[in-house]
Amino acid sequence: MSWDDWKWQLQNRITELATVQKSIELTPEEEASFTAAQDRFSFSVTPYYFQLIDPKNPFCPIRKQVIPRAGELIQQPNEKEDPLAEQKFMPVKGVTHRYPDRAIWYISHVCAVYCRFCTRKRKVSSPEETPNRKEWEEALNYFKTHKEIKEVILSGGDPFTLSDANIDYLLGKLKSIEHINHVRIHTRHPVTLPMRITESLCEILGKYFPMYLVTHFNHPKELTEEARLAVERLVKIGHVSVHNQTVLLRGVNDDLNVLSELNYKLIKFGIKPYYLHQCDEVFGSSEFVVPIEEGIRLMFALRGRHSGLTIPNYVKDLTGGGGKVLLSPDYLLEKKGTSYIFQNYNGDRYEVRH
Repeated sequence: MSWDDWKWQLQNRITELATVQKSIELTPEEEASFTAAQDRFSFSVTPYYFQLIDPKNPFCPIRKQVIPRAGELIQQPNEKEDPLAEQKFMPVKGVTHRYPDRAIWYISHVCAVYCRFCTRKRKVSSPEETPNRKEWEEALNYFKTHKEIKEVILSGGDPFTLSDANIDYLLGKLKSIEHINHVRIHTRHPVTLPMRITESLCEILGKYFPMYLVTHFNHPKELTEEARLAVERLVKIGHVSVHNQTVLLRGVNDDLNVLSELNYKLIKFGIKPYYLHQCDEVFGSSEFVVPIEEGIRLMFALRGRHSGLTIPNYVKDLTGGGGKVLLSPDYLLEKKGTSYIFQNYNGDRYEVRH
């Protein structure tokens, strides 16, 4: 095994404060809170993703996503352990069925890297939450008996922490259910462990066309040559349609230039910007939250100045289980009789008559 082997990367993940201190100049605040925050939510980073961190810059956008901080230990009044009420809509263990035509299936609770803003930190990395074969079969039976389900979204944790054989097995079972139209996979491995996207994995995905994959790049620094090659394999060998969901994070990507560079580079890599998520109100996430009005301002600045291909949908997953709502600038200013007054991306006013 070597650096380019995904199993080596997982086996050699950085998990201890002492190892971090050998490579990164932590601030006193980071050192003081590291252990307590790690005890609440696991710390684990692949060597590949760890080497993207600027060791001397406490504001490095990679560092902010993975290094435990004191704020994680503080629960604000609006924050919840399960902000999206995923457990409330769980008819069988491991399946959230909130919308009529689609369901999320958590087939793994392990990730290559644990993001400090994770909405599922209540259970991700927890050994007792790991799904077993019996629970997989119960989930598959649920999908078979609920003919309204057209789409199954494989999530976790990260689905690609499973073996190729298990991924092949689960996809084969899903594709054999006649009323399931397509499968979507949510994974951060192209970002944190691109060597997992092997030719053999892509050949498996290619057997089950059409296949949709949503990854999770948050900053241009993550769009490395290794990531580009991983996406190229997904597209060319796996015939996968690749999309991206970004979480809007304070101090990471709440900047017009950063979002612009990120979205253009995603398109260059063959990835469609799909969602820009407002950060969920999960326990200990307040330092990451960008005010919604600031997110709308950023979207207003992007629209019209950048290609429509590069612009994601800005959404908020409603706390309490209400589902996603679109957050968008208001271009309609007023209605006068049969006239509508709009503003464009420059703020210029236009009248449309109907």
